[in-house]
Amino acid sequence: MRLQKYLAHAGVASRRAAEELIARGRVRVNGKVVTKLGTLVVEGDRVEVDGRPIESSAEPRYLVLHKPPKVMTTMRDPGGRRTVASLVPREFGRVVPVGRLDFDTSGALLMTDDGDLAYVLTHPKFGVEKTYRAVVRGKLQAEDVRALLAGIKLEGERSQPAKLRVVRTSGLSSEVDLTIHEGKNRQVRRMFEATGHEVLSLVRLRFGPLSLGDLPVGHWREATPREISALRRVGQEARADLDARAAG
Repeated sequence: MRLQKYLAHAGVASRRAAEELIARGRVRVNGKVVTKLGTLVVEGDRVEVDGRPIESSAEPRYLVLHKPPKVMTTMRDPGGRRTVASLVPREFGRVVPVGRLDFDTSGALLMTDDGDLAYVLTHPKFGVEKTYRAVVRGKLQAEDVRALLAGIKLEGERSQPAKLRVVRTSGLSSEVDLTIHEGKNRQVRRMFEATGHEVLSLVRLRFGPLSLGDLPVGHWREATPREISALRRVGQEARADLDARAAG
C-alpha cells in the first residue's frame, strides 16, 4: 500500500494532507525519514508521524449520520459550537465527515476513517450525486423549474443542470427534491434564492449510494455491506476519472 494511502486509512489525515506530511519529512518508516511520495508500505513495517506510531486498521469504518441543524460539520469549532464529532461514539476512532453540510442544513452525512476515499469523493473535479429536500417560500412556477433544470448562474458561473421533483406546492410554500453533483458553499439555498424562493428548511436525503431513510435526527448507523461496496465503486470511478483528466 502507498504510504500516503496508509496514513489516510489510519485516519491521520486526508490523502492530500498525508502527502504534505511526507514531503515535509515528518514521516518515518522503520526508523528512516521518508519524503518520496508513492513509497510502499508492507505488513510489518513500522510507520511513525512526528515520532508517534501509526497503525492502519484493516477495515475502514463507514457511518451514516443524520446531522441535525445548528451543528458544525467539523471535528472541532474554535467558537465552541457543537460539532458532528460529539454525535459519534469514540469507539469508532477518528472518523471524519466527508464533505460538508451547512450549519442550518440537516441530513445524510458520511463519516469515515478511509481518507483515500474521502479525498476522491470530495475532490472539486468529481461530483458525487446528492439529493436534497427543500421547503421553499412561495409557489414554484414553471419558469423556476426550467431555470433550476438548466442551471443557475451563481456569482458569474453557471451551476450544472439539476434534477428536480416537485413533491407538493401551494401559494405559501413548495416542497421540492433537488439532485445536484456539485458541492459549492450553500449552493442549494442560493439556487432557490436566485429564483426568488427563500429556503425554509433543507434536508439531504442522499449522498451517493447512502440514503437517509428513517434514521432519526442526531443518530447514526453503520453503512451496510451493499452500501460499502457501492461507495468503493464510486471511489474507483472517481479515481479513474481524476487519473484520466490528469493524463489528458
